[in-house]
Amino acid sequence: MGTHHHHGGNKLLISIVLNIFITTLQAIGGFVSGSLALLSDALHNFTDVLSLIISYIAQKLTKKKATPQRTFGYKRAEILAAFINALSLIVIALFLTIEAIERLQHQPKIDSDLVIALSLFAIIGNGISVILLEKESKENINIKSAYIHLLSDMMASVAVLIGGIVMKYVGLFWIDGVLTILIAAYLIAISLQILKKSTEILMLFTPKNLSPEEIAAQLLQKFKDIKNIHHLHIWQINETELHLEAHVDFKENISLSVFHQTLQKMEEYLKNNYQINHINIQPEFGRCNEKELIIQD
Repeated sequence: MGTHHHHGGNKLLISIVLNIFITTLQAIGGFVSGSLALLSDALHNFTDVLSLIISYIAQKLTKKKATPQRTFGYKRAEILAAFINALSLIVIALFLTIEAIERLQHQPKIDSDLVIALSLFAIIGNGISVILLEKESKENINIKSAYIHLLSDMMASVAVLIGGIVMKYVGLFWIDGVLTILIAAYLIAISLQILKKSTEILMLFTPKNLSPEEIAAQLLQKFKDIKNIHHLHIWQINETELHLEAHVDFKENISLSVFHQTLQKMEEYLKNNYQINHINIQPEFGRCNEKELIIQD
């Protein structure tokens, strides 16, 4: 885990430097050429820089140890970073759409040669960053949000390149505004997915692939000394920590040592079958009658 974070951090740092360079060139080029698509790509690239910095800081914070005041440490920093990055992309995409609609009503002449040259440079720069982060993006939502920023910007740069070629050889300058709208629509679609997932984790929702009813039923079937399971909660702290807590009503007034044996078996079962790696069970005996599985606290 430590090595993975270390490599991911170094790659994020390289991507930050690359994107600062790309953003500066594209912003200057966008103003000089008069291309909104190039300017929108520069703005998107600027958000890449911010998102990469947020991801880098979040990754560093995640390594910090827990304290009495912060008992979970900063384990949620990367989820929060993914949420902020996704939200920022949606806001920027909406802004670009409004700008593009206004631009379509007043079509200025654009320096297509500059647009082509700078979009090619951006494709190469973002392409390097995408390759660097591709592996880690499959294992970490924070890196994935940064990766999506970079991948979408590379695709946006491809669209800008096509637009520049069309403007140069066909003379259709309205293509600049249309491409900007398409880039924005794509950004919103991918950002909503990350926003949804990070929100579900932050809101402590049960992961989609797990059913509390099924897990409770399996535990009751496997462990015959359990009478009832209630106050069941399953949630994620981050992408690697999956927690379960429940009140377990035993059929007999068992000793503490017997309970610990049962608990150990339950922990092994839940980890092997559902990848739940943090379990907190409150044992009970004859406290009251049957209780509902989920109880609003």
